[in-house]
Amino acid sequence: MMEYITVMGEGEAEFVEKKSRFIGACRPVQTEEEALAFINGKKKQFWDANHNVYAYILRQGGVQRFSDDGEPQGTAGIPVLEAMKKSGVTDAVVVATRYFGGILLGGGGLVRAYSHTASIGLQAARKVLMRRCLLLSASCGYSLYGRAAAVIPDCGGVVDSTDFLEDVTLRFHLPPESLPALEKRLADATGGKAAIAEEGEQFFPFPLP
Repeated sequence: MMEYITVMGEGEAEFVEKKSRFIGACRPVQTEEEALAFINGKKKQFWDANHNVYAYILRQGGVQRFSDDGEPQGTAGIPVLEAMKKSGVTDAVVVATRYFGGILLGGGGLVRAYSHTASIGLQAARKVLMRRCLLLSASCGYSLYGRAAAVIPDCGGVVDSTDFLEDVTLRFHLPPESLPALEKRLADATGGKAAIAEEGEQFFPFPLP
């Protein structure tokens, strides 16, 4: 997988529907243990709520789980899960909390309310595109440092650190498809005196198009 969509961080939002208070909380997770820890934390935080519905989706193993937490079957957990799938996110968990306000919403009303709760929770957590990038380094003499440092961002690279020792070494990440252009630009700018080395791969956040 070259890229996927998840959320940037933890977020929370709420609204009221016919006197019922709904709270949508979301955060990125990578394992079921992380997802369950977040769910249990919200259950403790909102211990007096009528329902703490949840859903989570993980890339590893294609895991998708949900719970209605006492709401009529199919009116809560599945709408939360479907809202997540519609938004395209993975490696994320949503907890949709409900404080019952005394007015029944009906099956259709519950589906709409829990779907909206998931949507506002996802919005609060801020969706982000994660792209697989190469971890690279480029070493050159001090006289060429300025040229190398300018070329890397011009070609879509992001400098993560710079070491100033006998030579200057820039460590950066770059989408794989941008490497050929960078190699050519860097060779032209430094007369072939900046050596690029691949040091691994990692996913990094990028703004959604």
